[in-house]
Amino acid sequence: MQRTLAAEVPQKLGETVFLQGWVNNLRPLGKLCFIVLRDRSGLIQTVLYDRPDLVKDLKEEAVIELVGRVRPDARAPHGCEVEVHELTIIRVPVETLPIQVNRPHSVLNTKLETLLTHRVLALRNPEIAAIFRVQAELIHGFREFLTHEGFLEVHTPKIVASGTEGGTELFPVQYFERTAYLAQSPQFYKQMLVGAGFERVFEVGPVYRAEPHSTTRHLNEYISLDIEMGFIESEQDLLALEARLLRHIFARVQERCAKELAIYNVTVPHVPEKIPQITLAQAHEILHKRFHKRTSGDLDPESERLLCRYAQEELGCELLFVTHYPKEKRPMYAMPDPENPALTRSFDLLYKGLEITTGGQRIHQYELLVESIKSRGLDPENFAFYLEVFKYGMPPHGGFAIGAERLTMQLLNLSNVREASFFPRDRTRLTP
Repeated sequence: MQRTLAAEVPQKLGETVFLQGWVNNLRPLGKLCFIVLRDRSGLIQTVLYDRPDLVKDLKEEAVIELVGRVRPDARAPHGCEVEVHELTIIRVPVETLPIQVNRPHSVLNTKLETLLTHRVLALRNPEIAAIFRVQAELIHGFREFLTHEGFLEVHTPKIVASGTEGGTELFPVQYFERTAYLAQSPQFYKQMLVGAGFERVFEVGPVYRAEPHSTTRHLNEYISLDIEMGFIESEQDLLALEARLLRHIFARVQERCAKELAIYNVTVPHVPEKIPQITLAQAHEILHKRFHKRTSGDLDPESERLLCRYAQEELGCELLFVTHYPKEKRPMYAMPDPENPALTRSFDLLYKGLEITTGGQRIHQYELLVESIKSRGLDPENFAFYLEVFKYGMPPHGGFAIGAERLTMQLLNLSNVREASFFPRDRTRLTP
């Protein structure tokens, strides 16, 4: 008999169905027992009559399968329930559950560390599972839009000889007789593939940052949604592309994740045709004049929150581009602004008070790139594999990267980015 999913049961009134899943709730009442079954699609109420021999062995989170008839019942969730004719207990828990998974996460108020320690059980909770259904649609929308725009999905090495940022935030790996590193980003390879003739590429993959942070916004391994595009005129082409990309992504989530968005009581943001943008210098001025906060250099977390508050109150938008970062605050490949070479044609995108994107136009001239590498105290010979493509005709290009977990976190108003990672890797956690 073909399996029916819980979500399909309301369309099968009067029919006999075969269900498989976990016991989410168990409620014996005399000669009958209500069993709420949970599968990947959701929950459905079933009722078992006159089988005390089976009920005595049942436990919450037991794996079962059953055959029963669907009947209408206005009192039941979804307006129907399944009257069980046959029930098979496949497996029952061998120990007491360390956490409850059948009540709303918001009601349980379990500490995040406990949920992460017992992650597989926590992921059974429909409220927690909803995070990753939304995230999957965010990523699917990313792929769908870019493929339609003529981008090619690529897969670049995650074991590399050196960092793309030229810094020390690298995880070393013993690679036979040599020391290699986990990739901080696919940046070099994205650019190389643009120069190889693919012009437009994107990647969905893990990146690794050996940053000893223990904050609500940092992970040491996360999923990066990377884009690189050739034949651009300036970074403004990238800002326009990201606006269209986010509109598509959020529209897809709104269409396909209504139930999950309702669980978190959120709506997708309105993405205008042109997302508001300010320069970093203007950002510092706004922070000083409006919020009496004196700042310089890069933006700290409080500044990001205040700027998004300004954008929401004055510009009616939850999103804000900050552009023209100083050269010393950006990587060696960032294109200097011709009007002020001390600045770069780079940007960050802030969403609800958090940076979710970094990007910009890249240097495409070989001589200028070599000069930039040297200015950082680095040896161009160490980047020979990367520089090769720039010797033989590199188009103007640029790109950006979105952190999938941060985007998910901000959309759903989660309090910690680790909630948006299946099995997060942070300063102290290597398991599960």
